[in-house]
Amino acid sequence: MPASTRHHRALAVFVHCLGILAAVPALPTAAPPAAAAQPPPAAAAPTPAPAMPSAPPAVPTPTRAAPPVAKPPVTVAVAPESTPAPRYRIEVRNAGSSPVDTTVRQELPPGASATAITAGGRASRAAGSATEVTWQLKLPARSTTTLGTTLTTAAPDRPLTAPACAFARDGSRPYDCATATWNAAAPAAAQETAGTPAWRRTPVLLAGLATVAVLAIGGVWTWRRRRRPVAAALSPGGPGTVYPRPATPRPAQIRRTPSVWLIVPVAAAVLAGTVGTAAWTATREVAAIDTDSQPTSGAWIGRGANGAIGEPLRESAFEFTVYRIACEPGRSARQCQATVGVRNLTPEQQSWHGRLQRAYLPDGNFVTTDEQATRFANQGRDVFAQPMAAGSRAVLPLVFTVDGQAPPEQLELRSGVFSAGVRVDVP
Repeated sequence: MPASTRHHRALAVFVHCLGILAAVPALPTAAPPAAAAQPPPAAAAPTPAPAMPSAPPAVPTPTRAAPPVAKPPVTVAVAPESTPAPRYRIEVRNAGSSPVDTTVRQELPPGASATAITAGGRASRAAGSATEVTWQLKLPARSTTTLGTTLTTAAPDRPLTAPACAFARDGSRPYDCATATWNAAAPAAAQETAGTPAWRRTPVLLAGLATVAVLAIGGVWTWRRRRRPVAAALSPGGPGTVYPRPATPRPAQIRRTPSVWLIVPVAAAVLAGTVGTAAWTATREVAAIDTDSQPTSGAWIGRGANGAIGEPLRESAFEFTVYRIACEPGRSARQCQATVGVRNLTPEQQSWHGRLQRAYLPDGNFVTTDEQATRFANQGRDVFAQPMAAGSRAVLPLVFTVDGQAPPEQLELRSGVFSAGVRVDVP
């Protein structure tokens, strides 16, 4: 083998060995089983090197859906009874496995008073609210307790709405609420009319006879009009045929087109009227959305609703029901707590904000939700922090801090800043 060839081969083997030796320190060193089983002493632990920032995950963390509202241990159902005087049946159910102490309150409508209350209940006037009936109950496990009230009012023919709520023993935290509206029984004549078939009612019979008479008169008149040409043709002095004769040609009439000087002013007037009406309507709608003083009577999304305490009122996304509002007595700056039911009627989760919930005072000013006091009333939970799940319902207290002795005259509740919202009159 020539010397040059041997020299090149030896150099190649030497370079290959250097590459192997350089790669050996990079291989993981197998630790003895005993050393691996024993942790190193704390004193001999080496100083950790500065940690490098971790790379972001390859798959983004999915957004957590709104958690469903936990079912309360105590539920309430209210139903009116078919009696001459307003009467309500209240069912309080404890679905848990342990007894529960609860306070049940039924809010009476303005002008009404209780004439009969089931054992254990008493009527009183709450601070800053109308008359109410209160029960202190100890509900056994998996039991249902039925309560009842009979009311009297100066206007017995008007519907009466009386909501009821079950609170914790201290009366501050609501478990559940329900509402019902009693309507006066219909008169006997109205009941007979309602039970009579439609075709046997007097107005329906009269309308049917009148329709038959009109159709008969119209048919006779049409038949006589068609019979006259035939009788004239068959008469002795007639033309002797029933076929129509060719009509006498009429002179051609010249259609007159309106002048351009008339079309242009009319079109301009119509255009100006349309633009002016649109501008006036837009100005009225924008002016109706007043976020500074009075309740908004218009908005861009949905239709607003007005009602009283105990009436479910729906807006664009939520159904609000104000069951009760009570204010602290004898303080210049006092808190008014409203027990509100909120139901998400949409198929998606919805967020709402405390700054959009307002209490309007007699002087025309308003205050928004006291979020710190509201969180305290909800046992430290921020009810506005998470959106409401689709189809969920919650009953929770909202606290408003007001100045003066007069309670709020109206509450305005809404799901979003552009929602029409609902307005509840406070008695």
